[in-house]
Amino acid sequence: MEKKTKLKIKVVAAVAAILIAVGFVNDRDFEMSKNLDIYHTLFRELSIYYVDEINPGDLVKKSIDEMLKSLDPYTVFIPESDIEDFRFMTTGQYGGIGAYIRSSEGHVVVSEPIDGSPAMLAGLKAGDLIVEIDGKDVAGYDTEKVSELLKGEPKTKVTLTVETPFTHKKRKVEIIRQKIKVKSVPYYGMVADGIGYISLSNFTDNCSQEVKDALLDLKKNNQLKGLVLDLRGNPGGLLNEAVSMSNLFVDKGNEIVSTKGKVKMWNKTYYATSDPVDTQLPLAILVNSGTASASEIVSGVVQDLDRGVIIGCRTYGKGLVQTTRDLSYNTKLKLTTAKYYIPSGRCIQALDYSHRNADGSVGKIADSLISQFKTRAGRTVYDGGGVLPDIKFEPEIMSRIAASLYTKNLIFDYATLYNQQHPSIGKPEDFRIDDATYDDFVNFLADKNYDYKLESEKLINDLESAIKKEKYEAQVGDELEQLRNKLAHDKSKDLHTFKSEISSLLQEEIVSRYYYQVGRVKSQMINDSTLFKAIDILTDSEAYAKLLKPANE
Repeated sequence: MEKKTKLKIKVVAAVAAILIAVGFVNDRDFEMSKNLDIYHTLFRELSIYYVDEINPGDLVKKSIDEMLKSLDPYTVFIPESDIEDFRFMTTGQYGGIGAYIRSSEGHVVVSEPIDGSPAMLAGLKAGDLIVEIDGKDVAGYDTEKVSELLKGEPKTKVTLTVETPFTHKKRKVEIIRQKIKVKSVPYYGMVADGIGYISLSNFTDNCSQEVKDALLDLKKNNQLKGLVLDLRGNPGGLLNEAVSMSNLFVDKGNEIVSTKGKVKMWNKTYYATSDPVDTQLPLAILVNSGTASASEIVSGVVQDLDRGVIIGCRTYGKGLVQTTRDLSYNTKLKLTTAKYYIPSGRCIQALDYSHRNADGSVGKIADSLISQFKTRAGRTVYDGGGVLPDIKFEPEIMSRIAASLYTKNLIFDYATLYNQQHPSIGKPEDFRIDDATYDDFVNFLADKNYDYKLESEKLINDLESAIKKEKYEAQVGDELEQLRNKLAHDKSKDLHTFKSEISSLLQEEIVSRYYYQVGRVKSQMINDSTLFKAIDILTDSEAYAKLLKPANE
């Protein structure tokens, strides 16, 4: 009996050895299997013996999120509950009421109903506080939870109880959900004699067709001499839409972008495959630090092929390509699979996630590793950190007081009050904040808390802490206090000093109450110095041509 047992043990051991040899063809496979087994046994022990009850779903989700976060910000796990949000990010479509929402002092309020949406047609207004959804009290809910309740299948009903700000009157609103499609082109039109303008907010499904339709309409109804394509704040989106967008302005057959990653069979080069709309029309693309991903492909292609001029500040620098893979139980994994390269051969990825610092932080590509490339005409361009514009135009930094008024929703709240008191205003491009309105806004702030610290005040506090630590307070304490008094901000004075900046923010927010997203864009254009620079360049053919030639010509 003992011999048979020993024989069985030897047989099992031999079989196990064979399985290991066959199953793990290399050390990497073995490491993967070993660590998955460790994770499984660890999780089992936690679930059985941990002192309190644990939620398996939450715990696993958190561990997955932290694991993926160590790779890069774009590799993410998408649980079944977030699939609708994922579809919206890629298609711009969802089932719901058609309203943007925001948090305000522990409540969720409507920040802006979409023009023509069920929410707008039902009478929801910016500033309305959402109290109940289908009879459920949502006090204390965050925007994510409220958004889940508002979304649903088209043609289903949702009943809201909302409170009107300032009057505090409550009313019930019944809304029939519909399929909501958010336009990728919130506005297009003429901004100067012969100069057209198209604003593109994202690269969702079919956005290139929206831009094409807008461009054809501008060409049909105007003597178009130049075009401004505004990609500021555009976070990107679908790669194929970036290719199609570029194709509107460059000849069929041109290389647009190539992707290169670890899985060689997935490497691909994308070309312009359709006839363009216009390859000669002077083109200026506006960019900023929020211009990313697909937006950078279009900007980079236009620059590399010398098809137009780029104006603004350096773009974000996202040169990574994501692919979505299906997982079990209706979940998905969106993971980085490649880097993209634009026609000059450069990759514009700014952060090097593959080589982290000792503390785990991520650094930018070192200057020593940045390389020169050439555009088709021979202009010098660089990799390693977004698209550097042909004309640098840094945005103005918002003052501390304006930032405080904006982030504490005081500009938003005043616009809501103004809308209640004024049934209508003039055209968005003509509306201005006059002295009487600004004075009324200042009075509105009288009992509001919007204190803020200047950077210089923070530095003085840091200096004071260091002086106390080093026991030099007796020697320099008086001088430090004098400096603090000289630099101390005066809110009343700052309201006057930064009146123009604050008025612009008020103007934009108030106009959006009456004309929604289109009005907001039109209002922003009134004081848009970057746009004015683009118009100047497009109307000066000599300056435009010079920008597209190598520096030595």
